[in-house]
Amino acid sequence: MAVKVKICGITSPAQAQMVAAAGADALGVVLYPPSPRAVALERAVEIAAASGPFCQLVALLVNSDRAAVEQVIERLQPGLLQFHGDETADFCEQFNYPYIRAIRVKPGDDVEALASGYRRARGLLFDAWDERRFGGTGQQFDWSLLPAECPAPLILAGGLAPDNVAAAVAAVAPYAVDVSGGVESAPGIKCPQRVAAFVAAAKSADAAAAGAN
Repeated sequence: MAVKVKICGITSPAQAQMVAAAGADALGVVLYPPSPRAVALERAVEIAAASGPFCQLVALLVNSDRAAVEQVIERLQPGLLQFHGDETADFCEQFNYPYIRAIRVKPGDDVEALASGYRRARGLLFDAWDERRFGGTGQQFDWSLLPAECPAPLILAGGLAPDNVAAAVAAVAPYAVDVSGGVESAPGIKCPQRVAAFVAAAKSADAAAAGAN
């Protein structure tokens, strides 16, 4: 199966159209006000309308309360929720809605045990740990810390960019790759050339690996 590509931190309908045209499989909107890529729910609805029929919308949430999550589901109707904070499995699963869970990886963690708690997740996204930020750090983590057995499709994030995503796909063989800052000219401003190069590099690396096998 071809690797999927998610471009996160979309901030305008024009960006949504651009990343969909570049061949991205999913795009993310950040509904976490402290993020430099955050958008209001009303803006996210506009982005969803511009994303087209075959590019899945993912709503990224960080430690939102139940009412806020329910409002996102009702008004935005994303393809997936992405819980990127400290949410427990019970919290994520109470909505009976498809979700992916982000796990921020740092040395010393039992990453396999952390992952095993989210067996109903549609995917597990592994990102770099930062004590001050919940994502978008631009930092790569040690891929050897990834679980040998992942209970859900593995999504690789953290410090990916057009010049290293092919190596990441070859080394990890993830279900999907996720990028935000690595395809930007400034926080929240996606560069069309970098987006196109990232998608092409990820997809071509995956095709090359398939051909070698």
